[in-house]
Amino acid sequence: MIAVTTKPDPYEPYLLSQAVKAGPFVFVSGQAGYDASGRIVDGGFLPQGHQAFRNLDRALRAAGSSLSQVAKVTIFVTDMRHFRDVVELRREYFSKPYPADSIVEVKALYAPEAMIEIEAIALPG
Repeated sequence: MIAVTTKPDPYEPYLLSQAVKAGPFVFVSGQAGYDASGRIVDGGFLPQGHQAFRNLDRALRAAGSSLSQVAKVTIFVTDMRHFRDVVELRREYFSKPYPADSIVEVKALYAPEAMIEIEAIALPG
């Protein structure tokens, strides 16, 4: 396995990798709507969702992959009332053939203000 990091790496204090290359796959840790300083962006669900997808893209690129190579994505939300927003985000950041997907409502994420987190499995290149 090869750990993938980005700079800055907001995950370093938590002892986990942004992503890991293992065999022919890239496994990306959950990416939330945090900015370069590690703080959750203001403005609610959609700004956090856009930032989470940008963070996912950044981690994938650091691993030599891209959003177009994502085979499976899991999207965690703290309120399923944002389901339509998730579909719109998917439409903006993914294209056909769309990746397999699970959307899961959870009670909370790693920070109380976090509303969305996205993890992915992708192929390189």
